[in-house]
Amino acid sequence: ILFTAVTGFTTYAQQNHGLSKSSPESILLKDYRPKSIYNTPNTHIPRAKFPVVDLHTHPYAKSTEDLAGWVKRMDAANVKKSIVLTYSTGARFDSLHRIYSKFGDRFELWCGVDYTGMNEPGWSEKAVKELERCYKVGARGIGELGDKGEGELYSLPVPGYGMHIDDPRMKAVLKRCGELGMPVSIHVAEPMWMYEPMDSTNDGLMNAYKWRVTMDKPGKLNHAQLIQTLENAVRQNPATTFVACHLANCEYDLKIIGKLFDKYKNLYADFAARYAEIGPIPRYMSKFFEQYQDRLVYGTDMGTDLEMYAMTFRMLESMDEHFYLTEQTGYQWSCNGFGLPDAILKKIYGGNASKILSGK
Repeated sequence: ILFTAVTGFTTYAQQNHGLSKSSPESILLKDYRPKSIYNTPNTHIPRAKFPVVDLHTHPYAKSTEDLAGWVKRMDAANVKKSIVLTYSTGARFDSLHRIYSKFGDRFELWCGVDYTGMNEPGWSEKAVKELERCYKVGARGIGELGDKGEGELYSLPVPGYGMHIDDPRMKAVLKRCGELGMPVSIHVAEPMWMYEPMDSTNDGLMNAYKWRVTMDKPGKLNHAQLIQTLENAVRQNPATTFVACHLANCEYDLKIIGKLFDKYKNLYADFAARYAEIGPIPRYMSKFFEQYQDRLVYGTDMGTDLEMYAMTFRMLESMDEHFYLTEQTGYQWSCNGFGLPDAILKKIYGGNASKILSGK
C-alpha cells in the first residue's frame, strides 16, 4: 500500500502476489522469448551454395523501384528466379505482369482462377477461357490456390468459397492446365497445431492460437478431408503437375505427404514458411529430404529481406543446433539445421523447379 501511495503505480503481479516484473510467475507465454545459452555454431549464410529458384513468393513489390531492390537482394542471395503467385486474373493480373515483365526471366507470374459466376451454368468454360487469356498474357502456372476448409479463398477478384479443388467443375480447368504445361500451386489445410485444443498440451500454442482453425460451420472440411481433396485432384489429373504448398501442411506427420509422393508422380511440394515447423526434427526431416529429394522444392513465402533468405539457407545448409526463430515464425521452440549434402541441395534449390517449369 505504501509503495502504491508513493509511486502511484504497481503491477498486477505486485498487487496480487508481491512479485517483481521479472519474476517467472509474471511472464506471459506470449512474451516468452528464450535465447539459447549453448556455445554452439551460429552460422550466417547470406548466399545460397547453389543457384536458387524460389517457387513460392507473392507480388510484394508494387513498383519498378521496389522490384529493382528485390532483384538486388536476389542477386546477393543467389536467387536466380522467383515464382510470383499472384492469385489474380483479369485486369489485376495484366497490371502485375506489365510491371514484373520489365525484369525479364527473373520473375515468372502465375495467375489465379476466375470464380466469377461459379454457381451458374457454363462457369467451367468461362474459367478456362480466362485461364487461356492469362496464359497468352504471360501466366505460366496457377497459384496459390488455397482451401482451409470452406473452399478456395485466395483467388482475385472473386474467391471460390464452396468449391474445393476436386469439385467436378474444376476438372476442365485442371485438365487445361496440364495441356498448357501450367503447374498448379495449392495450399490445403493448416499446420495441425491450429486444429488441436488451445490448451497447455499444444506445443505450438503461441502460433496456433493466432492461426487456429475452428470447425464451426456446417460442411467445413477438416485436415484429413482437405488432404483427400488434394489427392483426388492429383489422381484425377495425371497430366497436370501439382505443387502442394507448405508440405501440404503435413509436417506433423510426413508419412502422409510421403505416401502421396509414392503414389503420384505429378505431385511436388514446397516447404515455404514451414522452416520452424520442421526445424525441431532434423534427423527425421533429413531422411525425408533424402528419400524425396526429387519431389521437394525451395520456397520462402516470407517477403524479400536478406536476413529471411539467410535464415532459410542456414536451415538447409548448416548443422547448427538449438536456435530460435520466434521473431520470424511465432513459435517458441528451438530449431536445428539439416546440413543437406550438395547433391540434394542442388535439386531442392533449383533442379526440381527447373523440371516443373519446363514441363519435364
